[in-house]
Amino acid sequence: MEPTSIRRYGPIGIRLVRPRDARVLQAELLGNRSWLRPWEATSPDGPVSFDMRAGVRRLLQQYRDGGGVPLVMEYDGEVAGQLNVWGIARGSLASATIGYWVSERFAGRGITPVSVALATDMCFTELNIHRMEICIRPENTASLRVVQKLGFRYEGFRHRYIHIDGDWRDHYAFALVREEVPEGVLRRFIDGRVPADAAVVPQTPPQDVTEPSS
Repeated sequence: MEPTSIRRYGPIGIRLVRPRDARVLQAELLGNRSWLRPWEATSPDGPVSFDMRAGVRRLLQQYRDGGGVPLVMEYDGEVAGQLNVWGIARGSLASATIGYWVSERFAGRGITPVSVALATDMCFTELNIHRMEICIRPENTASLRVVQKLGFRYEGFRHRYIHIDGDWRDHYAFALVREEVPEGVLRRFIDGRVPADAAVVPQTPPQDVTEPSS
């Protein structure tokens, strides 16, 4: 993705994060603590610095190294949240994972599904990625609606997969491969041709298992 380019559909757009975005991103993160904290990745080693300037620098270095594409989501030109394509693997795997957050004041405007669709199409058509994955906590109903709307396939249960809000949390895994959406994720979504059952989770997925104490 070129640093100056914007992918847009209506008032919603995605673009590469810029160093000057750090101030507004930090303000949104600090102003949305109760909204975002239950879904934020944390470190099992303890609290980390809440410095968006340093965070943006790290993300842009990962971008230069080819490991990720850090994006901001916009609504009418205003920063509404972040969407990161991370864990990019090349070669025979050619895969990546998407993570995102949106400010509470922008919720309900369709920003996240459109942004995820734009980012996935970009990865399939411009970055030669073959498989895109999204992992979601079972309790995160808003994110589950995103994969339902876009037709990401349910692929399985990941036990205590990511450290979030202070502990290791279970996740559902969803994915798409390029051949499933030759017309593009956004186009399929807009045209109303998303398979109704793609993201359906089995009624009895694996549950968290705690080893008995001795």
